[in-house]
Amino acid sequence: MNKHQEKVLVATLCGLVITAAAAFAVQPAMAAGYGVDQLAQVSGVAGWDHLNVRKWPAAYSQKVGAFDAQTHVWVDRCIEVANSADWCLVDRAGLKGWVNSKFLTLASDDWDI
Repeated sequence: MNKHQEKVLVATLCGLVITAAAAFAVQPAMAAGYGVDQLAQVSGVAGWDHLNVRKWPAAYSQKVGAFDAQTHVWVDRCIEVANSADWCLVDRAGLKGWVNSKFLTLASDDWDI
């Protein structure tokens, strides 16, 4: 095995270890969730800004879309995050992903949708 092949092998093994560690780290967070099953509205977002929707419940996760302020979304469930706001799995018109719960206001009886 030459030097180049060794480098490729080490890089591949490092990638596998990092991928496995990331998958393991997400699993406990997913287990600490609670069901919501309720309509909510995007709030606390400036009119010119938007709320990023993430693939996983973390700010560093891949962005899969965004919602404008005042958009109504369906909240499926949320997970508890120590020393931070919870993350909620939301859905609207086929766009499904995770948002920070501090930017959601749950529906009230006086909403006119």
